[in-house]
Amino acid sequence: MQFYKNGFRGGNPDIKEAAPNRRNRGPNEPLPEKVDVLIAGTGPAGLCLAAQLSQFPEIKTMIVERMPSNIIKGKADGINTRTMEMFQAFGFADKVKRETYWVNQTNFWMPDPVNPEHINRVGRVQDVADDSSEMPHILINQARLHELFLEVMRNSPSRLEPDYSWEIVGLTIDSTTDDYPVTVTLKDASGVNWWATRTVRAKYVVGCDGAHSAVRKAIGGELHGDAAHQAWGVMDILANTDFPDVRQKCLISSANEGNVLILPREGGYIFRMYVELDKLKPDEKAAHRKFTQEDMIAAANRIIRPYTIEVKEVVWWSIYDIGHSITDKFDDVPEGEDRNPRVFTAGDACHTHSPKAGQGMNVSMQDTFNLGWKLVHVLQGRADASLLRSYSKERLTEAKRLVETDHEWARIMSAPTTQAERDGTEEPRIIRQFKKNLEFTGGIAVKYDQSTLFGGGTHQALATGEAIGRRFHSAPVVRLSDAKQMQLGHAAEADARWRIYAFAGKADSSNSGSSIHRLADWLETNASSPIVRHTRKDEDIDAVIDFRAVFQQTFDQLAYESMPSLLKPKTGKLGLQDHEKAFCVDHKGAGDIFDMRGVNRDKGCMVVVRPDQYVAHVLPLDGFDELAAFFAGILR
Repeated sequence: MQFYKNGFRGGNPDIKEAAPNRRNRGPNEPLPEKVDVLIAGTGPAGLCLAAQLSQFPEIKTMIVERMPSNIIKGKADGINTRTMEMFQAFGFADKVKRETYWVNQTNFWMPDPVNPEHINRVGRVQDVADDSSEMPHILINQARLHELFLEVMRNSPSRLEPDYSWEIVGLTIDSTTDDYPVTVTLKDASGVNWWATRTVRAKYVVGCDGAHSAVRKAIGGELHGDAAHQAWGVMDILANTDFPDVRQKCLISSANEGNVLILPREGGYIFRMYVELDKLKPDEKAAHRKFTQEDMIAAANRIIRPYTIEVKEVVWWSIYDIGHSITDKFDDVPEGEDRNPRVFTAGDACHTHSPKAGQGMNVSMQDTFNLGWKLVHVLQGRADASLLRSYSKERLTEAKRLVETDHEWARIMSAPTTQAERDGTEEPRIIRQFKKNLEFTGGIAVKYDQSTLFGGGTHQALATGEAIGRRFHSAPVVRLSDAKQMQLGHAAEADARWRIYAFAGKADSSNSGSSIHRLADWLETNASSPIVRHTRKDEDIDAVIDFRAVFQQTFDQLAYESMPSLLKPKTGKLGLQDHEKAFCVDHKGAGDIFDMRGVNRDKGCMVVVRPDQYVAHVLPLDGFDELAAFFAGILR
């Protein structure tokens, strides 16, 4: 973590210096008349976007929520490894790791072939495959996750806070103007001034307001899908039990009573149970059946026999029916119309599914992590507004995959076991499917299609483990200046900057004239360089594109003084030297990044990474013209 860049400031370094133009807040302060971005909904998707935009005080951001405050319990809980990698960029991954439950193993229980009325353990699967990510799969109270994002917002230069108790009741778009073309009508939901309305004009609106999204409805979006006609209950409980695996994630199938999913939670005592209840008629909803928490507890005890659960406290519970749905568009542009979008939807506003694959909250945040940097680029004038068209294209593809995979998983979970599965002659389908889904459930199966935001695969062989279109796969390195062991991917922040990681060839120690030196010198001084072309005169040299290098020697074999100046740039108000740009291979056995990520040792390469941590291009170290052309197609 770096701070003091612009001078010494005591206290908590997470609290950024407040911007002078920030909005005044308070119970009697009026709402703004105009904003750059209006976000509807303070769920994970909305808060993830707000946390990004809050770092840019020149972008006027407003986030509204019809509820009077943040939630305190319930709702989603699973955070996959890809989302944890994103949390690292926001600066709170370590806090999450300390507080939460880590899912290390997933256990499977089925009817005992000798006594089918009882269950027994039939298998265990390591939940996060080795080297799939440096991050764990964790479980956390969604309300606590909200608090972490809210803290980032409060500590940001803009001191962004939600405007609670305001509900969107209308939205119109004037496509003939660029002067705040979206007019949003808000209704007071506090009960103090019932039915009082205010209008706010915005350049862009993002609907993160759930499955009944007013924003989606305002732009003509509809959720299309189907239902499994199966009622489930979910409850967070404090309980005692003789079930031996209660502190491990468990998928339990009984012979005749249905299924239970057990998810231990943070704190060492609480755990969540998803309990299968009754089949529903085609026209029936779970709410019609009037299930109670006692019904769930009784069903769970029938399913896990011969074990029992004695519930001491029900923290939260809910009944739901499984459904899978998706909208046909994630923005306001009608099919066949050639214009740039102004209104977007994200999260449950555009895709819904069962909660048991643990993907909803994750995919929702990845939606807005994708959108956030694009809004920043456009609003800062760094990219044409057509960049925003890529959001719907990229995320709609992933949402379809989510719904299809979850559809299959939900049905396999509810399917009865076969005799072959019970007697051990055939690996249970649920275990086979779980193993097949590991990359998907980790959030690391995403591969964006070819577009102007990704280079061609001509040079992919130079870094086979950093596939273009997939997320940048971090690996261990040692920082050259202070010999600190760390993950290379942790050098990135949620700051809307691009990264170029230059991997040096075997003989390159960055002496004058070496490939790394030539690349760094060209990037710093040549008129064709994307850093020179796209960085403004009053900005730090790494304000838009952050250049870093990794060498194959160990830290004690390299001369720091011989590093090019771009790896030791002087930035900030005081022009202080940044000593955290150069890295080398780990010398303590954590792993060699060149071997782990298939980087060509003889030639080295450049790996270009988007602000949302996806690999955009792989190029040779002398691919100057290709690098310049790639960025020229995106940035102004």
